[in-house]
Amino acid sequence: MTSTTTPALRVMRILSTLVLLATGGIHLFLVFDGVGGILGVLFVLNAVAALALAVAMALLRGRLLQASTVLSLLFLIATLGALLLALTVGLFGITEVWTFTLVPQTVVVEAIGIVVLAVTTVLVLRSGSPTRR
Repeated sequence: MTSTTTPALRVMRILSTLVLLATGGIHLFLVFDGVGGILGVLFVLNAVAALALAVAMALLRGRLLQASTVLSLLFLIATLGALLLALTVGLFGITEVWTFTLVPQTVVVEAIGIVVLAVTTVLVLRSGSPTRR
């Protein structure tokens, strides 16, 4: 992290990394718990993407950190949106119920994650553009 990194930004990056890992972990758990077919494939892709974004959140700096923070926020919004669509009208022919494994917990984790990543995104973008070399 650069010398312009504030303690608040450091904490938010760590929290963002943990939220992304939790989201990916939930989806990977569901695959191992028996979710298969196209939904299982999508859950594995979700877990891989969450891991890649978590690594980026923890390790990148400058403009790459800005990009990965925005992408992480959009990723969690899309993930929660897909779950809410599956719970209401269905998504790709898949409908979900609140009583399915980890659905309420996933909604809570992803909603908290969106708030955490929104704050992180604001802090990263407000910290200024990186020094040009």
